[in-house]
Amino acid sequence: MRTPANIARHPIHPMLVAIPIGLWLFSLACDAIHLAGASSENWLIVARYSMVGGIFGALVAAIPGFIDMLSLPWSLKRVALIHMVINLTVVGLYVVNAWMRAHGAESATPYGLSLIGVVLLAISGWLGGKLVYVHGVAVDPVSFEGAAHVRRSDPT
Repeated sequence: MRTPANIARHPIHPMLVAIPIGLWLFSLACDAIHLAGASSENWLIVARYSMVGGIFGALVAAIPGFIDMLSLPWSLKRVALIHMVINLTVVGLYVVNAWMRAHGAESATPYGLSLIGVVLLAISGWLGGKLVYVHGVAVDPVSFEGAAHVRRSDPT
């Protein structure tokens, strides 16, 4: 089921989600390095900037994701809405997290927010994968059938 937000028949949303996911995972890694005993405060600075970059990346990725969601039949829209709500919750957590860090939060709360954000991101990713791999959202059936035909006839 092809979705409307695409470039040359390639869906845009999956191309863009790698940016915030990567930045938020890197942010968590920077936090872990700092918590493990790295003495430089630069790890916390890089974590915060990665977090902010992930926020902007997620908001950009949300635009084609929302456009795609609007085109789905109601039976799939429910899963897509849950996926979207979880992702927006993650963005909200990271906004609060970045704000706390920018204002000198001395507690462990920002680290906990990062961990909760990544766990929610994994749940949301599972739902996004369900939309694609189980229900075929954003899969071009013509290209998919052609690829399956090539695989069956290729002896290697």
